[in-house]
Formats: sequence, C-alpha cells, structure tokens
Amino acid sequence: MKSKVRKQTPAEIASQIRRALREGGSAEHAEGVQRFFKEKIKSHGWHTADLRRIARQFRRGIRTDHGLGPLINVADQLFSGSVLEEKIVGVLLLENLDSEFGDREFELFESWLGRISSWADHDALVHDLIAPMVIAKPGRVKAVFHWAKSAERWHRRAACVAMIRGSRKKMFFEEITKLSDSLLDDEDDMVQKGLGWLLRETAKFNAKQTVPYLMKIRHHAPRLVLRTACETLPASLKRKILIPDI
Repeated sequence: MKSKVRKQTPAEIASQIRRALREGGSAEHAEGVQRFFKEKIKSHGWHTADLRRIARQFRRGIRTDHGLGPLINVADQLFSGSVLEEKIVGVLLLENLDSEFGDREFELFESWLGRISSWADHDALVHDLIAPMVIAKPGRVKAVFHWAKSAERWHRRAACVAMIRGSRKKMFFEEITKLSDSLLDDEDDMVQKGLGWLLRETAKFNAKQTVPYLMKIRHHAPRLVLRTACETLPASLKRKILIPDI
C-alpha cells in the first residue's frame, strides 16, 4: 500500500519562497533600491517584473495543490517578514482575488498595517488589496476615518490610499473631502503625499466637484498636497489654484 504524500504546510511554503527570493536576488540591485527610501530597507534586489513572475508561479502551484485558505496563510507569513520582496510577493499572491475575499480577509489585511516598513509595502497592501475591497463593499470606507486618527503615519496614509481606486469610479467624494479636511494639518510628508495622490485622482476623474474644493482649501492646505492634487489639471486651472490672489 502506497503511503500518502504529506502536503507542505503554509510555513514550509513561505520558507521555500523566502529561500528562492534570497538566492535569486541581486546584491548590486539591492544597494540601488535603497535610494528610493528614507528608511533603511532590507532588500534582496529583485526587479518588479521578475518578482511578479515568481509570484505567479508560486501562486498557481499553491492554489492548485492547497486552495485559497493556505494561499492566504502563506501571504500572511510573508507579510510578517522584514524583507521588502517577501512582503511584495505576499501581496502579489493575493492580487485580483478580492471577489473571493470577505470581512475576515479585510480584517486580516487591516492588521497588516501594523507591519508596514516603507511606502512600497504600504502602497502594495493598501492600493492593491484593501482598496478593491472598499469598492466591493462601500461600507468599509468607515474604517479609513478610524485609521486617520491613528498616531501611526502608515495608518493615516492608508486612510487616503484606500479610497484611490474608488475615486477613479467617482465614488466617495463626500468621504474624500471629509478625510482631506481632517488631514490638512498633518505634517508627515508620507501622509501629505498620500492625500495629494488621492486628491489628484479625484480631480482627474471628477474635476467638476474637485476643483471648487481645491479652491476652497488652497490657502491653508500644505503646498505638497496642492501641487500633487493639481498635476493632471489643465495649466490654467493649476495656476488658479496654486498662485495666491494678489
């Protein structure tokens, strides 16, 4: 009688992925990665296209052999690490699966905000996993106002980035302006960049409502927020918002 082959556990699969990332990286590229960050980053030096390729390979194998639950568990373990590529692969394993996720997964991904170490793993998590789930169930937008009150910069940035995909569908305008009003005094540049990004996308897809709002806040909004918010607007509107009245 043949013995049954034991399937790998999520921990074992995560270890296998970590080993592949460690052995397949480039020390030279890892040094170059650091210039994009103010924080000290641990990197194995992978290019994005190669990272996506290896993530697709592992994802296909894990889903076929184990199913969605273990795939999520593997991603959870990878996002618990300190290496940038591990966290990014954790997100890539779950990218575009939001239709299969529910409230339990949303709460799990929300808990990952406490593990953020840079804007790169932050934006991968929030823009690619959390934001689609906010669109899928708009009631989840209430979470952003809780994050906006956090003492943690990445939670406050997440409040902005979580609504970007919705803004492109002309959703959440009232919530976006309410959030913006609450964060205009935030002095953290990562939060300001996140808010500027949100307002830029809102203006790009809903200029009719957004331009009057930008005119309203232009005298007291941080310059970084305004400059970013105006990037896609026509030059005449941009000047009107950015140049103070004489």
